[in-house]
Amino acid sequence: MATPSENNFENYKRAEVKALELMREMKSVSAKKTDIELALLVAIFELHKTELGPAHITKIIHGHLEELNRFYSKG
Repeated sequence: MATPSENNFENYKRAEVKALELMREMKSVSAKKTDIELALLVAIFELHKTELGPAHITKIIHGHLEELNRFYSKG
């Protein structure tokens, strides 16, 4: 039986796979990376906008970016 932590990770991985599929679909609509980047950021703001203010959402994004930077910097 999977632990709650393992279940959380599996849920995350399913969401990540879906997000990468969406990104590939978006590339077929617009070749401009900036359009795709901004649209994905808008989706994050839309996800949280009913519960959090823009400054708090920005802090969440920044925290995730710091974590991703550490992960991708490992090589």
